[in-house]
Amino acid sequence: MASVQSHILAYWLRRQKMFQLGEAGSLELRERIERASKIGIPHPNVKIIPVNAASVSSEWLVPPGAPPGRALLYVHGGAWFMGSTATHRGLVSRIAYQSKVRVLSVNYRLAPEHPFPAGLEDCETAYDWLQQIGIPAGKIILAGDSAGGNLILALLVKLSIAGKPLPAGAVALSPATDLTFSADSVASRIKIDPIFANMKPNTTIQDYITNHDPHEPLISPLYADLHDLPPILIHVGENEILLDDAVRFGQKARAAGVQAQVVIWPGMFHVFQVYAPILPEARRAVLQIAEFISSCLK
Repeated sequence: MASVQSHILAYWLRRQKMFQLGEAGSLELRERIERASKIGIPHPNVKIIPVNAASVSSEWLVPPGAPPGRALLYVHGGAWFMGSTATHRGLVSRIAYQSKVRVLSVNYRLAPEHPFPAGLEDCETAYDWLQQIGIPAGKIILAGDSAGGNLILALLVKLSIAGKPLPAGAVALSPATDLTFSADSVASRIKIDPIFANMKPNTTIQDYITNHDPHEPLISPLYADLHDLPPILIHVGENEILLDDAVRFGQKARAAGVQAQVVIWPGMFHVFQVYAPILPEARRAVLQIAEFISSCLK
């Protein structure tokens, strides 16, 4: 059963109408979300160090006692047109602290100024950079939420196609895996999804994919060959429109022989993990993510 805190938070989120672009447009919403990020307080025991990962502006989040020879590469969400390392410091710092692994959080290029495949290329650049500074692929975990979850799953596919070394595992929180939006949950969950229920028609997805086919595997990882990928942990809320994106990807991955675990959190909404300071479900989720990371990096 969902906590009392989650019901109150879901009500508040619905009232915020965060993704109701309206006349403001995507760029104004980007600025609004960036300003709101100031309320996301990082874990006090995690150091934040700006770094340039080759050509990608990034930051290290370093918890006490983190060994130098392993890392988590985190890719933030934000529908491919907003979000940053700043908007996600609260969540990412808590994952770093609980897992005792330092995290490289990246500012990939955003649409509409930089549509597909720019953001994905930046993620690959950061992944390659980690190996260039001495961290082997087998000691790297990929993680991301929402659009970032899409990007890290697409990166796994891209690395596999190229025959490049794969990471030890991946964590995808509420990932968008099918940009054709053909899943049943897109319609069946829209009225109960507190974040997306008020969304008006907009061009954000089209601005990202431009003239590409949304079925392309690097845009919609659900349509990729998933054989030989590393273990994947997927979290998704029961009440979000991307429920089927997570479930169907997990099913296809397992059919391809991948150790893919999909955890459906009852009563939860899109990327609920960011509310760990006030939400007990989010704190449990972060602990589960940390345990998965530890299991992959043994």
